[in-house]
Amino acid sequence: MPLKEVAKKIVSHLTFWVLLAIIFAVLLGYFFPDTAIKTEWLGTGFIQLIKLFIGPIIFLTIVLGITGMGNLKKVGKIGLKAVIYFEIVTTLALAIGIVFANIVQPGKIDKTGLPIQDASAYQRNPADFSWLHFLKENFTLQVLIVAIVCGVLLSMSKHQERITPLLVKATNLVFKALKYVMYLAPVGAFGGMAYTVGRYGVKTLIPLGKLMLTMYGTMAVFVFIVLGLILRFYKLSILKFLRIIQEELLIVLGTSSSETALPSLMIKLEKMGCSKPVVGLVVPTGYSFNLDGTSIYLSMAVIFLAQLYNVHLSGWEMLSIVGILMITSKGAAGVTGSGFIILASTLTALHKIPLEGLAFLLAVDKFMSEARAITNIIGNGVATLVISKSENEFVTSSSNISENTVES
Repeated sequence: MPLKEVAKKIVSHLTFWVLLAIIFAVLLGYFFPDTAIKTEWLGTGFIQLIKLFIGPIIFLTIVLGITGMGNLKKVGKIGLKAVIYFEIVTTLALAIGIVFANIVQPGKIDKTGLPIQDASAYQRNPADFSWLHFLKENFTLQVLIVAIVCGVLLSMSKHQERITPLLVKATNLVFKALKYVMYLAPVGAFGGMAYTVGRYGVKTLIPLGKLMLTMYGTMAVFVFIVLGLILRFYKLSILKFLRIIQEELLIVLGTSSSETALPSLMIKLEKMGCSKPVVGLVVPTGYSFNLDGTSIYLSMAVIFLAQLYNVHLSGWEMLSIVGILMITSKGAAGVTGSGFIILASTLTALHKIPLEGLAFLLAVDKFMSEARAITNIIGNGVATLVISKSENEFVTSSSNISENTVES
C-alpha cells in the first residue's frame, strides 16, 4: 500500500486523533500547568455528554434483548452465570493485588517528603456506606433494574409486536446521535489529561513511583495472563480484542472514566458477534459488579499502607481483607469517592493500619485511576465474550470487525 494511502488511513481513524490529543495534553500540562488546569471543563463536559446516552442505550438494549430472546428462563440463566463469573474473577483480582504487593513491597519507602492531602472526607463510619445508598446513587444499576422489569413485562405483553419496532427506531436514533458525539472524543481526552497533569504534576509521581509501577505492572499481568488465559480457553485472543477496542481504551486513558466508553464498547461487542441480550445484560451489570482494576487497586492499597507503617499482617488477616473487599468492592462504582470510603471501612475493620494513610494515596490516585478504568473496561469486555461463548450466543460472521473475527 502506498505511503500516502497509509497516512490517509491513519489520519481518518479516531484513535489517531485521541492519541494526538493526549500527547499535546501531557505537554501542555507539563510546560503550562496553569493553562492546562483551565481545560478541565472539556473533559468533564465530554463525560457528562456521554453519560446522557448511557441510560437510553442500556434501557433499549436490554429491553430489546430480552424480548428478542423470548426465553425468560435463558435470560435468568445468563444473569446468574454473569454474577458467578464476576465474583470469581474479581476475587481473583483481589488476591493477585495482595500477592504482588507482598512480593514487590511498594510501601517499603521513606515517608519523608511524601505529598500529603486531606483524607478526612473519606474517614467515615463503615455503616455510612450501605447497599441502599449505593443503589440510590448508582444510576446505571437503576436503569438496569427498570429495563429488566420492562423487558420481562413486554415479552409477556400482547402489544409486543407493536411496541418493539418503535423501540428499534429509537435505538437507531440514539446510536446515530452517539456516532456524532464520539467525534468530540479527542477534545474530551485532551481536557481530562491536560487537567490531570497540570493539576497534580509529574513531581507527585516520583515519591510514590514504586506503588504506581507495581499497580500498573500487576494490572498488565492480570489483563494479559489471567484474562488472556480465560479468553484462550474459549479460543479467543486478548491481543486481537485489545486491538479492536483501542479507541475506547484511549478515550478511557484520557478521561480517566470507563463510563465514557460504555456505549461504544457495547456496539463493538455486538459487531464482534456477541448477542444483544448478553451485551445488554453483562456490560451494564459489570460496571457495578465486575471491577477488576478497582479490586486490584483496593487490595494492593491496603497492603501498601500496612508496609508504609510497618504493620505486620498475618495470613488470616490478609484473607480477612479479601473477604471484606469481596463484598464492599462491589459498591465501588457510581458513587463519588466510594473507593476511599471502602478503603477506610476496610482499615477500620482491621484496627491495625492508621486511617491517615489514605492521604498518601490521594496524592497519586488521579494517575492510577486510568489503570483502574482501563482494566475495568477490558474485564467487562472479556466477561461479555466469555458469557456469549459459553451460552452459544456468539456468532462469527462477515459483520465482525477487525479481520472479521476475534478468534485466535
